[in-house]
Amino acid sequence: MTTIETATATLSNGVKMPFVGLGVYQAKAGEEVKRAVKTALAAGYRSIDTASFYANEESVGEAMKESGIPREELFITTKVWNNEQGYDNTLQAFERSRKKLGLDVIDLYLIHWPRPDTYEETWRALETLYKEGKVRAIGVSNFTIEHLETIINNFDIKPMVNQVEFHPRLFQEELLSFCQEQNIQLEAWRPLGKGEILNNEVICNIANKHNKTPAQVLIRWCLEHRVVTIPKSVTPERICSNGEVFDFSLDEEDMRKIASLNDGTRYGYHPNEFPYDTTR
Repeated sequence: MTTIETATATLSNGVKMPFVGLGVYQAKAGEEVKRAVKTALAAGYRSIDTASFYANEESVGEAMKESGIPREELFITTKVWNNEQGYDNTLQAFERSRKKLGLDVIDLYLIHWPRPDTYEETWRALETLYKEGKVRAIGVSNFTIEHLETIINNFDIKPMVNQVEFHPRLFQEELLSFCQEQNIQLEAWRPLGKGEILNNEVICNIANKHNKTPAQVLIRWCLEHRVVTIPKSVTPERICSNGEVFDFSLDEEDMRKIASLNDGTRYGYHPNEFPYDTTR
């Protein structure tokens, strides 16, 4: 049977990326994030998603070491923040992240947001890191089709991953189709949306039907669309529960009902409306 340890997407360069990972946004550095990472790894998770901006890379690195799980079994993602972008700045930011995580090679390095004046130079730096073997895969986060086309049309390497806000209320179908056509793996952040999605009657009814939690239904919905996902939690019970999504599937009726929830609601910024000037 497929499990959280064995369920992987194959990126365009052949690298295998786990379909479900732990997101650690807003998890406090120190014991909180270390406990969350260790709980996830003990429950079978092999993918951890952090970022320079989260200020917890060092603790994530410590938790990985303390877990005793061989490095080659883990898939670690981090990201370059907006005020670190630009060619030289990105190369320096990468080295900072790598040292904090205690890794020789990072599995996936992403541009956190498409800062308009610098993201192309930042991508050039990611290409350099990839060609030098310092990262196994490179990608972007919060990129629209327009941003992706700029990279595709002007650079040697396509992003291998695009991590975006993606949940039933923001079912970015056009972006998903574009990424699939271009062999770019879409990855969902905030897959559980906020409380009202977890309490939504449609989701709760489907959860009851399958004897699952609303969160498990939302994570499974991503998987049914072949979207990688990184639900965030620091609660051990929820971390374990969020990984138990490989023993059921959603049927056509479930998918149709969930699709009806799409109303374009964002809980984060639209990439074109992010206040980049405040993060220089």
